[in-house]
Parts: sequence; C-alpha cells; structure tokens
Amino acid sequence: MMPLNKLTTKREKDLKWPKIIIAILSTIGIVDTGSITLKNWGLFNSLSCPGINEGCETVLNSPWGTLFQNDRISIPLSFAGFISYLTILLISLLLTSNIFSNKIRAKRFLWWLIYLISLGASIFSLLLLNIMFFKIEAFCLFCILSAILSFLIFILTIIGARFESRETMFYRGSIITIIILLSGLIWSNQVDPANANINISSSNNTSPIIKNKSSIKNIKFAKFLTEKGIVMYSAYWCPHCHDQKELFGKEASKELTIVECARDGKNNQFELCQEKGIEGFPSWEINNQIYSGTRELKQLTELTNYPFSADFK
Repeated sequence: MMPLNKLTTKREKDLKWPKIIIAILSTIGIVDTGSITLKNWGLFNSLSCPGINEGCETVLNSPWGTLFQNDRISIPLSFAGFISYLTILLISLLLTSNIFSNKIRAKRFLWWLIYLISLGASIFSLLLLNIMFFKIEAFCLFCILSAILSFLIFILTIIGARFESRETMFYRGSIITIIILLSGLIWSNQVDPANANINISSSNNTSPIIKNKSSIKNIKFAKFLTEKGIVMYSAYWCPHCHDQKELFGKEASKELTIVECARDGKNNQFELCQEKGIEGFPSWEINNQIYSGTRELKQLTELTNYPFSADFK
C-alpha cells in the first residue's frame, strides 16, 4: 500500500492540470477580447469573423457593444472581458508557481478570486447571449467563444479549487449572481434603443456639431450614396452615429440622407425606423439590406460598389 504522504503529494500534482488549462483558456480569452478592443480603437483595420450578414459587426457596433463613451474616449465592452481574462491568467500563473506553495490561505484566496470572476463573467455572458439572439438578432462567433471560455474556466475552478464548504461556495456565488444580473439588466435597459426617449445627451434633441472638415472626395462619396438611395439611420444621442458623421466631415454629412430614429428627436421618423427593424445605431440601408454599426468609408465603398477612388484622407 502506498504511504499516505505520497498519496497526498500525488493528488496535489494531479490538481495542477486545472490551473494550466485555466491559464491556456484565459490566454485565448485575452486574444479574443483584445482583438475586438483593438478593432474598436482602430488599431486593427479588419477583423474576420464568420457569421451571418456580418453578425460580428452588427453585435459589436450595437448599443450593447460599448461600455462607456464620451467625446474623448470609447471603452468597448470587450475591454472589460480583456481585463477579466488577464486577471485570471495572472492568478492562475501565481497558483501554478511555487510562490504560494506553503501559504494555504493565500492559495484559497486566489482560487476564490478566479471563482468569483469566472462566475460573474459567465452570468454576464448569459445575459449578453440573450441580448445578441433576441434583441440584436445576430450571430457573433467572438462573443460566443468568450462565453464558452468563461463557463469552462468556471467549471475548472470548481474542480481545481476543491472548496471545503459547498455552503460558502453557493452563498458567495449567489451574491455575485444577483449583483451581476441586476447591474447587467439595468445597464442593458439604459442603452436599449427602445428606451431612447429617456436618454438626453444634447440640447434641443439634435445631434452634436460635427467638427471635422470634409475633403472633396468625402463630399463626392456622400453625394453618390444619396443618389443611390442609401440611407443612414441615426439617433441624436448616439455617440457612434456622431463618430460616423465625423468620418464624413461636416460638409459631406449634409449631403447624406440621414433618418432620425429617436422618438423624441427633432424631425424624427420613429415609425419608419420601427418598420425597418432598426435595432442599433448607426444603421445603413444598402440595397434593401440593413448594416448596423459605424463603418469606415472604405468599407462603405465596398458595400456600395463605389466606382471611384476610395483613398479618403
């Protein structure tokens, strides 16, 4: 019979595998959410994502794709995921190392951190998947991958941590679940375009002033879009809509056909937007198809088969 101390040692060695897998999964999560964040900040020109009708662009550029935004900074929701995965990776590396090999309390604390973070991420991912399928009605592979990673890390944490008290695990988990669900539902309700009438961000319910000056090519392209019957659906309170107009510039934006969708917006066509099924802003109607999200001008030229130079500056 093998001595008890050897059995204990062997058992501890076996428990290293959840830490290693958690580290691998969190690294994948960092690449996943980091790529989305960099794309949002314009550091990636394109991000290939298999989906239906450019589902990733639709989801990531929807009102639910941004955590915070003002005139100076835009923080996509993916950045929160990036921070979560990075934190989990660092903790898993600490657990894998020998730094806390003899510090039981420290190791338990680190396991609890991974447990609570991964649980919170899993619950929030469920909420986001619900929004994606039933509100935005689009498919985003990156978003689904992040949700799967969160669930896997959560399960591996329960296996690897071997919490002594299930009551404590359920109690703390229940508190985190309630907090995340309530916070997520409040946030989701606030950014929901259906509740646009309670979001007041500018005076007289009109869009902010466009500061960028348009080039001749931008104005020419804007006129082309209008001649082709291409429409941009916007909301005066929407920061992404303002970003889209800034890409065209002040003079070119005046040449665009822009429909105001906010119920309380000036000269709004709210009913038309509802008929068109507009969920996110801005949205472009091109050849009877709706494309949601802020689009680079070059991307719009590809979608509209613009026959002239697309070298916008």
